[in-house]
Amino acid sequence: MARRCELTGKAVQTGHNVSHAKNRNPRRFLPNVQKMSLYSDALGQGVRLKVSAYALRTVEFRGGLDNFLMRSKDADLSIKARRVKRAVSKKLAAAETAA
Repeated sequence: MARRCELTGKAVQTGHNVSHAKNRNPRRFLPNVQKMSLYSDALGQGVRLKVSAYALRTVEFRGGLDNFLMRSKDADLSIKARRVKRAVSKKLAAAETAA
């Protein structure tokens, strides 16, 4: 199971533990990824995604999942998030044509 955020692409990074004597031992920096259910206003339902705490703050700052997805690049999103983005854009386009 990959430790990767489905919205921002934030993943595991590698580095070193450095002791006082400057001995370097390899280590991994793990992102704070949680399984969350985020609500989509356009779809009217919750979407379950693996999201980092950083991405969750950004989603709330941008005004919800729909706004976040519309403003993000497809290259940064996972396949599941791209499908949600496509469904949201279809719903928004249908709402515009109906109005």
